[in-house]
Amino acid sequence: MYYSNGNYEAFARPQKPEGVDRKSAYLVGAGLASLAAACFLVRDGQMKGEHIHILEEMDIAGGACDGINDAQKGFIIRGGREMENHFECLWDLFRSIPSIETEGVSVLDEYYWLNKKDPNYSLMRATVNCGEDAHTDGKFTLTDKASMEIIKLFMTREKDLYDKKIEDVFTEEFFESNFWLYWRTMFAFEEWHSALEVKRYIQRFIHHIGGLPDFSTLKFTKYNQYESLILPMIKYLESNGVHFQYNTTVTNVRFEITEDKKIAKQIVCIKDGKEETIDLVEDDLVFITNGSCTENSTLGDDNHAPTLNTDEGGCWKLWRNISTQDPSFGRPDKFCTNTNATNWESATITTLDNRIPPYIEKVCKRNPFSGKVVTGGIVTVKDSSWLMSYTLNRQPHFKSQPDNQLVVWVYGLFTNVDGDFIKKPMRECTGYEITQEWLYHLGVPVDQIPDMAKNSTHCVPCMMPYVTAFFMPRTSGDRPKVVPEKSVNFAFIGQFADTVRDTVFTTEYSVRTAMESVYTLLDIDRGVPEVFGSCYDVRVLLDSTAKMMDGKKLTDIKLPLEIRAKLEPVMKEISGTIVEELLQRYNLI
Repeated sequence: MYYSNGNYEAFARPQKPEGVDRKSAYLVGAGLASLAAACFLVRDGQMKGEHIHILEEMDIAGGACDGINDAQKGFIIRGGREMENHFECLWDLFRSIPSIETEGVSVLDEYYWLNKKDPNYSLMRATVNCGEDAHTDGKFTLTDKASMEIIKLFMTREKDLYDKKIEDVFTEEFFESNFWLYWRTMFAFEEWHSALEVKRYIQRFIHHIGGLPDFSTLKFTKYNQYESLILPMIKYLESNGVHFQYNTTVTNVRFEITEDKKIAKQIVCIKDGKEETIDLVEDDLVFITNGSCTENSTLGDDNHAPTLNTDEGGCWKLWRNISTQDPSFGRPDKFCTNTNATNWESATITTLDNRIPPYIEKVCKRNPFSGKVVTGGIVTVKDSSWLMSYTLNRQPHFKSQPDNQLVVWVYGLFTNVDGDFIKKPMRECTGYEITQEWLYHLGVPVDQIPDMAKNSTHCVPCMMPYVTAFFMPRTSGDRPKVVPEKSVNFAFIGQFADTVRDTVFTTEYSVRTAMESVYTLLDIDRGVPEVFGSCYDVRVLLDSTAKMMDGKKLTDIKLPLEIRAKLEPVMKEISGTIVEELLQRYNLI
C-alpha cells in the first residue's frame, strides 16, 4: 500500500488482484469502517460479494452513524457527523455508491449538489443569558501568549506529546479564548484529553481555521447519517451479494504467531446464544473493528434518565482478548478504563407543535421549516453549566418525520454538574428535565417551561460512556497499526486503529483505515489518497495565522526587544520580493 495525491490515480481503476477469486473476507462489526472495507473489497479488490461476510452484534448496521425512528421511543440521533471537502478517502468511496434518492447519480453527486445550492454557515455560534447572542463575532480572542502556544504545539514532534494532556501544553490564557470555546464544543475535547490529538486536528484542519467561527467549513448530509450514508452502502453491498449476519457477537479472533508471520486462524462468536467458531486459512481475510465510541450506550425517555453502563462491552472484551496474544495488537485499557473522562450525554428532542419553533428561529435567524440549513452547526450555550450545545440540521432530518415537527440534537460535555434551571447533573436527568434546561437556555419564559417541555416536546436522552475514548492520552503502540507488521491475513479498522496524520472522531478516519487495510492485504495497484497536505502549504499557514490574529498585523505582536531587533533586517531583506507580496496578500503586514 502506498499514498498518492492529485487526480492521476484518483480516476484510475486498479487491475484485479492476483488470487482474489479464491479469497474470502470476514468483517467484524457493521459500522462505517467495516461497510467501507466491504465496498472497497467489491469495487477495487473485485472480490465476489458472496465471499464477503459481515458479522454484526446488533440487529442493524451503521455503528455510530445512526438515525433511528424507534417505534416506542421516537426519533433518536446519538450524534452527528461534520464533513468537509478534503475527506479524500470518504469521497473516493461515495463517488461509487449509487444514491437511493436519485436514479443515475452517486451519493457524492447528490451531496455535492445539495451543499452547492444550500451552503452551510451559522448566524449565531454561541448564546448567553437565555438565548441572547454571545457576540463571539467571528473572533478567536487569542492573546499573543496563547497564539505562541498553538504555534509551539503545531511544531512539536508527535513523540514528544506521547501521554501528554491538553492542559499540559496550554495555559489559562488559551482556555479563556473563543478559539478554545469553538474547538472544544465542535470536536468535544476536554482539558484532560490528548495533546497529540489536538495537534493532529490543528494540522489536519488548518485550512479551515477561517471558517471555524461560523461553520462555513462544514457540509452536512440531507438527512441523518444512517439514511444518507449507511443505507446506500448497505443497498450497494446487498446488490453485490455481500452476506450480513446480525445478532452475532464476535468474542475473540485467535492467531497463530511465529517469528516470521502472524495469521488469523479462527473467529469465535456467539450467535443466538450459542458459541460458534469459524476456522480460517491464509486466504481468508479478517477485518477487525476494535473498540467503539458508542459501546454501552443507554437510552432514557421523557420520564427516565439513561443509566451509565460501565460494564465491559462486547467490543472492549473482544479487543482485550485479541491484545493478550501479541503486543502489536494494542492496549485497549488505555482507552476504556476511565469513563469519567470519556463520557458525555446527548438527547434528541422532537417538537410536537408550533410553540417552540419561534424561539429556535430567533436564535438561528432562519425559518427552521424551510428545508434548508437551520443552525448551520451547533449553537453553544456559553454560560451553560453543562456546556450545552444544540443543533438543527436541515429539516426534515428523517424521511418519515412529519412536516410540522422539528428534530433537535442536544449534547452536554459536563454531565456531572448541576444545571442552571434544573438543579441536578445531566446524567441524572430525565428527557423532560433535559428539555426544560434546553428551553431555559433557548429563552422560553420560565413560567412556561414546564408545560412546554411536557406537552410540546418529546425527548430521548442517550448516555455514552466511551464517546471520547479515542481522545485519551496515548503513546506509541496503544493503538494497533491498521495492518500490524508480519500480518498475513488480518487488519484493524476504525477509530482505534492507527494510521499516520489523520484524526479520529471523523468519518474520514473510518473510511481511510478501511481503504488502507483492503489495499494492503490485497496489494491493490492504486494509491490511497494521502491526508490533505494543507499544513505544508505556506499560503494556508499564512491565511490561518492572519485569521487567528483577529486582524492584527505581525508588527502588532508584542515581542521581546532582542527578537524584534532580529526581525527588522529580515523585513528589509524581503522587501520587494514575493515573500512580501504573500504577507501583504494575507494581511499580515
